[in-house]
Amino acid sequence: MLDATENSTVRQTLNEVFGYQSFRPNQEEIVNALIQGRDAFVLMPTGGGKSLCFQIPALHRSGIAIVVSPLISLMKDQVDALQANGVRAACYNSSLGVVETRQVLSQLHAGRLDLLYVAPERLLSADFLERLRSLEIALFAIDEAHCVSHWGHDFRPEYTGLGKLRSYFPAVPMVALTATAEKQTRLDILHHLKLQNAHQVIASFDRPNIRYTVIDKAKPYLQLTAFLDSRRDESGIVYCLSRKRVDEVAAKLRQEGLKAAAYHAGLPTAERKQVQEDFIRDDIQIVVATVAFGMGIDKPNVRFVVHYDLPKNLESYYQETGRAGRDNLPAEALLLFGYGDIAIGRGLIEKGGNPDQKRIEIHKLNAMVAFAESGTCRRRALLGYFGETLEKDCGNCDICLNPPERYDASEDARKALSCVYRVGQRFGIGHVIEVLRGAKTQRIFDLRHDQLSTYGIGQEQNQDHWSHLLRQLIHFGYLEQDIGNYSVLKLTEAARPLLRGETDLMITRPRIKTGRKKRPERKIVGLEYDQELFNQLRILRKEIADHDGVPPYVVFGDASLAEMAATLPTDKEAFLQVNGVGQAKLQRYGSQFIEEIIGFMCR
Repeated sequence: MLDATENSTVRQTLNEVFGYQSFRPNQEEIVNALIQGRDAFVLMPTGGGKSLCFQIPALHRSGIAIVVSPLISLMKDQVDALQANGVRAACYNSSLGVVETRQVLSQLHAGRLDLLYVAPERLLSADFLERLRSLEIALFAIDEAHCVSHWGHDFRPEYTGLGKLRSYFPAVPMVALTATAEKQTRLDILHHLKLQNAHQVIASFDRPNIRYTVIDKAKPYLQLTAFLDSRRDESGIVYCLSRKRVDEVAAKLRQEGLKAAAYHAGLPTAERKQVQEDFIRDDIQIVVATVAFGMGIDKPNVRFVVHYDLPKNLESYYQETGRAGRDNLPAEALLLFGYGDIAIGRGLIEKGGNPDQKRIEIHKLNAMVAFAESGTCRRRALLGYFGETLEKDCGNCDICLNPPERYDASEDARKALSCVYRVGQRFGIGHVIEVLRGAKTQRIFDLRHDQLSTYGIGQEQNQDHWSHLLRQLIHFGYLEQDIGNYSVLKLTEAARPLLRGETDLMITRPRIKTGRKKRPERKIVGLEYDQELFNQLRILRKEIADHDGVPPYVVFGDASLAEMAATLPTDKEAFLQVNGVGQAKLQRYGSQFIEEIIGFMCR
């Protein structure tokens, strides 16, 4: 542990440089571990504050921190934000011209940088590694670390070589950070990056400010515009499966008078860059995009994310919906679920050439479908996939707000759990259902599973019934799927009391298609502020951002503006108490915002 003086200095940096009054959950222990020179593995949801976990240690350890990042846009956003806080940061990537490259390298060797963001392929080049050998390295931070794993939803071959850093720099602490990694991906990250003895922090995946809603896809464009009707002044992202659909939806939205733009890999680089810049500067309201858009978007005031088509896996869904509400204010995630999307998803997977990779991706697609079909609390189902059990329903999803019919499934649940046990916990959902329903297949006979006590005990129910039940048993934590072993079902400790009849299970009936229900009213809990003042502060923020050539959130996030509109700080001391206001921002922007607040109060 750090001593009292060191702890005080760290908190001073948190307050004076980054403008925060206190650490978020888990941040302080990670910061302390890295300052002490320990390796760390950090699994923390989008918006949970992962960046501070290595940025603060970089300012407290001797030398320069090297941050590995997969996207140029992601590097730029973080460097812009750090520089706005008075931190000496730069990026070193292919977007730099000859003069800029020389300037960065000059700063690097002169010790005038605290953090340097670099792409993995550039970091691992022989020339750059040789440069680093002559420098004092404070730490290595591997951002988006799930990219190192074949099991990760966004595997990148260039990440696999990062394990070499341990042999080249054995004494330098390393931290791997990701927002999305289920058990198999986590194990892969630890193995490939040689972090077996790392301090591990697995934070909750829960984003309680996001409302999850799934509706049956009927007339998707009309469903989208109905959703947008009451959100015409909010920022959002609409994800579509194909480039053609992206272009079509964006064009229609513009015809409706909305500030919308398309973004996909088929557009010229300059156009994509402009769309991204316009979005983060609040010059356009909606980006309609393929999954090519988003990883590098550090925009805290995205109020909604719509999936026009079914995502390919729950990791992508979680990460993409997590781009909403990064400021912890209320946000919404809407998924339009159509069964035709499943066939398209399977077809895309089947085009791949690697059988093992196809197996992994099919499993992940099935889990995505199970989530969309689930009648249980959406948050419970989502967190359950990542190995986290929610003790009670969330109260902030479509299932909780408009509960479906429930029934006592205790007896059928015991049949299903018993069948999983009888087949040796070595088979997947499909085979367990076949045994329950008494299927007469050669495989059943070869395995002699027709002789099990559970063979045929569920023949009065159809396949959909048992599939729905088994998936809910997974969501509730009674079963787990071992995706590293062909998705076989295994009992958890929680299954024992249910099997013994000590507890009962109430679940929802299978999904029945219904019309759209009225949108529940959204509320901001715990923070009442003047909406008119908030809007004025947003206008001022935009003017300053345009003048400085930075995104508005680099000046202040929406959460900071809301707090200003709630607490009405009229002097520098009070303004410093607002979360997100540090010494650098107080000096740079404080007088303008205080003047705006005083002017509003004197009207």
